[in-house]
Amino acid sequence: MNIVKSTSSFESWLGQRTSIVKADLKFKHQQMAASAFPFLRSTFYRWLQVWPEVCQDLKKCPKILAVGDLHVENFGTWRDAEGRLVWGVNDFDEAYWLPFSVDLVRVVVSALLAIREKDLSLNPKQVAPAVLEGYTNALKEGGRPFLLAEEHAWLRDIAQSKFRDPVNFWQQLRVLPAVGDDLPLSAWDALNSSMPAPNLKFRILARRAGLGSLGHERFVGLLQWQGGWAARECKALVPSSAYWVAGKTGLMEIFYQVLLNQAVRCPDPFLRLRGQWIVRRLSSQCSKVRLDAMSASRQQLKLLYSMGWETANIHLGNPRAAAAISAYLKKSRANWLQKAAEAMEQATIRDWKDWKKSGAGK
Repeated sequence: MNIVKSTSSFESWLGQRTSIVKADLKFKHQQMAASAFPFLRSTFYRWLQVWPEVCQDLKKCPKILAVGDLHVENFGTWRDAEGRLVWGVNDFDEAYWLPFSVDLVRVVVSALLAIREKDLSLNPKQVAPAVLEGYTNALKEGGRPFLLAEEHAWLRDIAQSKFRDPVNFWQQLRVLPAVGDDLPLSAWDALNSSMPAPNLKFRILARRAGLGSLGHERFVGLLQWQGGWAARECKALVPSSAYWVAGKTGLMEIFYQVLLNQAVRCPDPFLRLRGQWIVRRLSSQCSKVRLDAMSASRQQLKLLYSMGWETANIHLGNPRAAAAISAYLKKSRANWLQKAAEAMEQATIRDWKDWKKSGAGK
């Protein structure tokens, strides 16, 4: 099955499980054709198809509840219950039981593609060792969340860069298109239940964001509250595309909240699953860290090390994960991650070129 047929089949499966925003899906197709990095972000379903063929040696890795659709732009910040700024993995839409290596290889591949597209300025051979070092060190030490207060000042500078200016952030939200009467009642309930106080009136807007979930319904509740702007977002969730790849039918569990609950993490008290919707607070400090903010940093290798560490923070929530993974890594070749990432990078580029050549993104 080539990339065009794969995408058509997956989107048919998706449409049976949630309402599709056709304009957003068309925009996603265009982004997939733009370059290999957004293609990677958009096509986790295809990654799961290609992975067993390209990385046959890694199929027997210990399986854990993994992030799945992990990449260098799936990291961001939020405020925990104590008001502290925290950095870490931003969403878990594709959480599923997978070989632990899937998350690591995807982080490295995404960085390699960002280097290829001049968004990061590193030697490609530096990427895998930095990610793996952070990962293995976190496994040894039991993990630790990234609190951006007394520690990690360099990471705080990236997280609070000019690209996250609050004036610009709220302006972009205020001009979003209003949602009419076709808003699902369950979406309104998800937004209303997450507001800072009961019985508040708020505008409901449609938002286009991300890449992997483009096409899913996404709504924002926006209001002025106690002298400033406040916003909540809800996004429609479906089970991981791993179910589609496996051809499974019947009951399909969403593991988003499970993975959130068990990770080594200072959780975001506003991020929670409500029915079919994942709800979160939006603000300039509660969102993903964009690649352009990372590319301006001199600390790119340190950032990749931290991404490896944070990946271990997620994996350590799995019972006995550290021991099983550590034992596997001790037996592995020193360059296993680099070789797997280079192979998946080439497979991704081939698929991207085929997609672009097909004209499906026009």
